[in-house]
Amino acid sequence: MSKLYSIGKIGRLELKNRLVMAPMGLGFCNVNEGLANERLTEFFRLRARGGVGLIDVGAMQIDPVRNTNYDMLKINDDSCILGLQYLTDAVHEEGTKIVGQLLHQGRYSSSKVYGGMEAVAPSAVPSRYTGETPRAMTFQEIQEMLSYYNAAAKRLVQAGFDGVDIGTNSGYLIGQFLSPLTNLRTDKYGGDLTGRMTFLLEVVAAVRNAAGSDFPVIVRIGGSDFMEGGNTNAEARQIAMALEKAGVDAISVTGGWHESSQPQITMDIPHGAYSYLGKRIKECVSIPVIMSNRMNISAAEKLIDEGAADFIAFARPFIADPELADKSAAGKYEDIRPCVGCNQGCLDAIMTHKAISCLVNGEAGRELELLRGNSLPTALKSDNPEKILIIGAGIGGMEYARVAALRGHSVTVWERDNKAGGQIEVSSAPPGRHDFAYLRDYLAGACDKLGVKFIFNKEAEKASVLNAVKKDGFDRVVIATGAEPITPKIPTEEDIHVVQAWDVLKKKVFVGKRVVVVGGGAVGIETAQYIAEMGTIGAEALRFLMLNKAEKPDELYHLLTHGTKEVTVVEMLRSIGQDIGISSRWGMINSLKKFGVKTMTSTKVVALKTDGVLVEREEGKQELIPADTVVLAIGSRSVNSLYQELEGEAVKISLIGDAVKPAKILDAIHGAYNEAVMI
Repeated sequence: MSKLYSIGKIGRLELKNRLVMAPMGLGFCNVNEGLANERLTEFFRLRARGGVGLIDVGAMQIDPVRNTNYDMLKINDDSCILGLQYLTDAVHEEGTKIVGQLLHQGRYSSSKVYGGMEAVAPSAVPSRYTGETPRAMTFQEIQEMLSYYNAAAKRLVQAGFDGVDIGTNSGYLIGQFLSPLTNLRTDKYGGDLTGRMTFLLEVVAAVRNAAGSDFPVIVRIGGSDFMEGGNTNAEARQIAMALEKAGVDAISVTGGWHESSQPQITMDIPHGAYSYLGKRIKECVSIPVIMSNRMNISAAEKLIDEGAADFIAFARPFIADPELADKSAAGKYEDIRPCVGCNQGCLDAIMTHKAISCLVNGEAGRELELLRGNSLPTALKSDNPEKILIIGAGIGGMEYARVAALRGHSVTVWERDNKAGGQIEVSSAPPGRHDFAYLRDYLAGACDKLGVKFIFNKEAEKASVLNAVKKDGFDRVVIATGAEPITPKIPTEEDIHVVQAWDVLKKKVFVGKRVVVVGGGAVGIETAQYIAEMGTIGAEALRFLMLNKAEKPDELYHLLTHGTKEVTVVEMLRSIGQDIGISSRWGMINSLKKFGVKTMTSTKVVALKTDGVLVEREEGKQELIPADTVVLAIGSRSVNSLYQELEGEAVKISLIGDAVKPAKILDAIHGAYNEAVMI
């Protein structure tokens, strides 16, 4: 068994394993309160019950003056203590330890969040994150801030926490003091790195003074700011060494700032890609190092067993599966509901001040609402078990089958294809989107273990369905027939090669050298990226060439980003990717630029000619874009004629997923879950 599941220690704190639930925003607080409530408590209780060694409750606001009532916990007043006591008691009852993260956003909070009050920071440096310029803190305000940290630490102890996490990462206030980009001060809090560390070390001293000499103190730092001219891992190592000297018990390492141009936790990042940040810090300190940022259980076990880290922190994977720790410790990897790194339900929600949910888990964030006694609906059998026929083995159909089978229903699935997954084959094909395939594999495996019967290559028609209902005694028919791509009515000449994006991603068709993608939504962008990477070198070849110094770095980068296709994306709207989540959109658009994909917005396709695509620009001018292949990525429409044909027949019938309305995978999962738990 991996060392990941062995006992670990942070200061005097003994943990049953080396898995940590990383700090994150959840948005579960009641409006205008910022207090721990039952919803938050039950969310964390179930993660503790699932076996994680340590829970880090993230983003607890310390400032009694500047704070937000939107979605972040507060610990800036004694009124916060009672709710937090209920939380720590609930976690302790399940055998898990819990720490709280003290955080101030500094220049990362806007006046809109602060009710018109301007943000404060080490220096008055404009923030691209908020679009505003904060006010530089006075010396007296810095002393007041230290007192806020001190008071918050006292409240953590009173509330029953087992330790404290001081958040400096991601470009928040303490990180702003540490960075030469945002700290232009000339007093003792500025200057070289030693001066810029002064505030952090004084915060550590203030927290230690309040909490006591043996109260575990963790400091969460960025392993690199990933900001040009900012702190790199070299400075992070120096900061870590200074923190160890100051008596800190552990260093928690994550990635860069929110303003960084480097993707931090999006799906395209390989699992464990940033683990080198923690490894390099671990080489310089003797206290435990906690590593996080885009991990899965396989990467976690490898890092721990190879000695690259002492603890591994997950955030999103514990949203996806509360029982991740217990399942992995038992070797039941196939039973883990996988986080796919999409950010659709979590980070995108928090960035728009909404409560988190999860694409793969219809229960996440709804635990209090769904609990029946001490159990979630999927742990309880239905009082009236049914025999159910599902038409379609896409993601929605499989999730419905999984939940229904857990509830004690007998489930059969008809699928006209020769395999399950539906559009997941399309979703997981583009570069950096492979993790969606893990969801398909999980659902297929779960259904198989639950005895769901799949019949492939089975075309469903009204007569065959009604015959099966009569012959096999099905009580309910669920239509999960999904959607199909739209073919727009565009004047088209003969001999122009026109294909659907879905068929390109399914590798059913070939494309020529010059490719025009019509449609700049998510599917169009992903397909353009997929095509643009054709002919580039892969990771294995790159590793070989680098290790053997066969080519210079500039040539290797060229080989990575220059393929064999010329790709243009045409979009009618003023910008592309408008249906992509806020945390992923910018990275996907930047990727198009890296691979030389040309984008044309505010551009209407007039006709598809033999030698290219005739378009009309916003100013009314027409031009021909030469093309050997035209790829259509206009959108999709529901396939639900079977449902309409079966309506009114003497059988219970349901319609789910894209067959209702084309939407995101999150909507299909949640809709299927909600329908299945009701029967």
